[in-house]
Amino acid sequence: MQTTSRPQRQTRTPGTRERIVEATSRLLQRQGYEGTSVKEIARAAGATLSSVYHFFPGGKQELAVAAIRHGDAEFAELLSASLAREADPAAAVVACTDALAAGLRDSGWSDGCPVTATALETAGRIPEIQRACTQTYEHWQRLVAERLVTAGFAEADARELAWTVVTTIEGAEGAAQVFRSATPLHLAGRHLARLLDAYR
Repeated sequence: MQTTSRPQRQTRTPGTRERIVEATSRLLQRQGYEGTSVKEIARAAGATLSSVYHFFPGGKQELAVAAIRHGDAEFAELLSASLAREADPAAAVVACTDALAAGLRDSGWSDGCPVTATALETAGRIPEIQRACTQTYEHWQRLVAERLVTAGFAEADARELAWTVVTTIEGAEGAAQVFRSATPLHLAGRHLARLLDAYR
């Protein structure tokens, strides 16, 4: 995520590079990597094609990596805010899935996760993109694991549970888009909360 289901940090007018990255992220969410051209990105960003290549001489692959980093930061912000706002990590997970569900519904079910969308479409084909996606998932997992350890979970349990939280949320977000319903995210949040409670 600019995404609607991911937090928006737009407190100032973005520069050209930032607009290009945000436009790439939006387009990857909605039509995928293969369905998105550099010309479309330039048009969506209100930038010239030469400007796009000035900032991203590596073309579409470099743009996709930047968009993944952008999506990483957006979801990390939402996740961190949820984890910090709730004293109970189980309640924090529910708050996170509820926030994602509300944003996805508000976007007309179109603004899911650009990271997962791009990862699935390019898996095994474009190492630079796959590496960026892997690092993103690892970042989200660390955020959850650190919060669980702080809440008193054993470190090994926290690491495994964090992976379960991240992958379940990402899968539920995709299912919510397919069904055009918040139910998969709400159910995922509730069952993840029960799982976390069981470990305590």
